[in-house]
Formats: sequence, C-alpha cells, structure tokens
Amino acid sequence: MRILAVGDMHLGRTPSRLPDELVDQARDLGPAGAWDRTVNTAINAGVTAVLLAGDVVERENDFFEAYRELEQGVQRLAEADIKVIGVAGNHDVKVLPRLAKHIPEFQLLGKDGQWQSCRIDDNVDSITLWGWSFPRKEIRTSPLSEQSFKPKAGINLGLLHCDRDAANSPYAPVSSRELQQAGIDGWLLGHIHKPDALSAESLSGYLGSLTGLDRSEAGPHGPWLISTAGGRIEQVEQLPLAPLRWESVDVDLEGIGEPAEAGERLLSVLRDLDNQITETPVTPDLRAAPDAIGVHVIFGGRTRFGIAVYDEFSRRQGEVVYAGSDNRSYFIERHSVATRPEIDLEELSGQPTPAGLLAKRLLWLDEPEGHPERDDLVARARRSLRDQGQKSVWSDLDAGDPDAVEWLRTAGLRALDKLLAQASDTG
Repeated sequence: MRILAVGDMHLGRTPSRLPDELVDQARDLGPAGAWDRTVNTAINAGVTAVLLAGDVVERENDFFEAYRELEQGVQRLAEADIKVIGVAGNHDVKVLPRLAKHIPEFQLLGKDGQWQSCRIDDNVDSITLWGWSFPRKEIRTSPLSEQSFKPKAGINLGLLHCDRDAANSPYAPVSSRELQQAGIDGWLLGHIHKPDALSAESLSGYLGSLTGLDRSEAGPHGPWLISTAGGRIEQVEQLPLAPLRWESVDVDLEGIGEPAEAGERLLSVLRDLDNQITETPVTPDLRAAPDAIGVHVIFGGRTRFGIAVYDEFSRRQGEVVYAGSDNRSYFIERHSVATRPEIDLEELSGQPTPAGLLAKRLLWLDEPEGHPERDDLVARARRSLRDQGQKSVWSDLDAGDPDAVEWLRTAGLRALDKLLAQASDTG
C-alpha cells in the first residue's frame, strides 16, 4: 500500500516577496499550486489515501477560497478511489470542520478534541490511523496526557497537529517521550514547517509545510510517500513537489578584477544549482521540480570589491536573474556580503588605528555565541535595530526580522573599505 502524507498546507496564503514578473503566477507558486501537484502525484502513484496533518487552511475567513481549492482536489482524488483524511490544526480549528460538512469525501478525524481511529486497507496491508483535531485555537495541555491507545492489527499511525517538546506552548504541547510511549508505529505531525528526517526505521516527526511559504522555509518541501509491504513500513521518501523553493547560494568573489565579474560568478553558481535540482530523481510527478527559486546570495572571498558588489546587487533585489531548465525562474530574494578585504584582518587588527579597531570587531563577528565581545556587540546592534524599527517613519514598511550579525558585517566592511581607501590616498 502507498499513502501520501501532507504537512501544513495553508490554503489561502500567497507567497511573499515575489518579483513583479512572477506576481501573476502567485496562485500556482503558492499552496494552491502545491496542492494541485500533490493531487496529480497521488493519482499517478496510485496511493490508497492522502493524509492532511492540520493547518490545511491559513485563516478562518478563507472558507470560500479554501473550499474551492480543497473540494476540487478531493473530488479528483475521490474519482480515483483515493481517501482523504485529515485533522484540524490551530489555524483551521473552525473552518476545517465546516469544510468537511460540505465535502463528504473528506473525512475529519478527532473532531472536538476526541481521539478517533479509522482503517485504511487495500486487501493486502492495513493501516489504523489515530487522529485528534484542535477543538479551539489554543490548547495548553497535551492531547496525549490521558490517552491510552489499543493498537489494532496491522500498522498503527498517529496523525496529530502539535508542538513537540515545548511545554509552555498554547498549541497542544506534547513531549517526545509521550510520542514514543504511545505504543503505535509512528507519528505524522503538523505545526512545525521544517520537515524532520523521516525514514522507514524512524517514522515519527514533522512532515513540514507542503511548500516553503517564505525565505525562512528554505530547501525542499513536499508531501511524504509512505509504502508498506508485508504488514510493515517499507519505504518513506519526501517528494519535493513545491512549485516555489527558497535557497541560499555562496558566491566566491576572490580574484575578480572588477565588480561586474560578480554577475558571471553568480550565474555559474545558479547553473550548478539548476543542474542539481533537475537531475534529482523524483517520482512519479513529471512536474516535480520547482517553477521558481528565490535565492539568498551570500558574497564571500577575499576581495576589495565586496561593498561595490553589494551596492550593485542592491539594484537587482527582487529581480529574476536566470532562467534555468524548463524556463525555471531564479530571482534574488536578498543578498549579503561576507567578503574579507585583501589585507589580512588578523594582521590589521593589531594596528592601533581606526581601521585596526574596526578589523578587530569584524573578527569578533566570526566568533561563536558565548564570546563576550561578540555577544555584547550583537546585543547592542539588536537594540539599535529594534529602536529604529519602532519609529513611526517606518510603520508602513515590512522590515522583517533583520539579522544583526549580517547588518554589522555589511556596515563594518563598508566602513573599512572607506578607511583603507583614505589611508591609501594619504599614504
């Protein structure tokens, strides 16, 4: 038997920070497009059931949009004799039960916070699925605290939206120990958007979001294909079907003769990434590879052009810069500089000059947390960034959560370039 397990989908949400030329594709690049791909894959793979681990819908007022997208997919799956079973999470505690009433082919497990089981079989293997749904938006006690399971013949799996090992969480906190001691064969969890490394030997953990919703959800995302044979879990693999992907790429600038050469270095890195993604075997969906990739470009290496390159690419932020295989769009979501001056920072930091003092502080940024000077410097930067962000002049801007270390390094290298240039002019 094969089943497809889907983590947080968040229908109704659209990707953020898309370049202007991709805005018209927002629906296909977001959760709705990822759901389409999942449905196609489930049908092509001939799965017995599709399981949804909560937060299927982004907001309670997304009923009509979610209804349209969910119903179309569920109807197609039902026509292929594929069951659709899910639990409600903290985002869709009210709307998912309402949707279940209007979509009879969709089975909601664990309504009103009461554990419920159902059986899936294909006349060869069988799976008993145990599910629990959020009865209200905040649940501060573990849904496993007073639950005793009586496993049935065959494979027993839990489907649960929860916050693992976060005792004070308002989102159904459970402990790893509770999950391990529940006495069933595995747990398919929703809520945390970063997927765990699931396997046939260790099928207990977070499925992750179906598609990366923003740059914090980098790397491959998609549903998990679970195969059984002879009454046991035989294979577990993630299918990276997300139409939009977020990645970080390192671009070494060492040896460039002018800032313009940075563009050539970036294109070379993007070609390698595109080849890697294209060559990754994914079955059984032919359109498994992403249609767009937002990249965080990190410029590194020893060069005197670091800040000049940073300034040049500031004008290309949010721009599609490369068309890969199948016209895949690569756009610069953000960029940062981690270059070093051509002069050795260690040597420079020993000089009793403004440039030397600045070099010493730049070296502190490379130290791990716990280094006193580094931690003090970063803490002061965070306070400054927070104070600036609270000023009314910035109230209409979405500043996000700035990285204090990245901000300090960029500002410090910019200042150091100027100091070294001044020293050269006066020397």
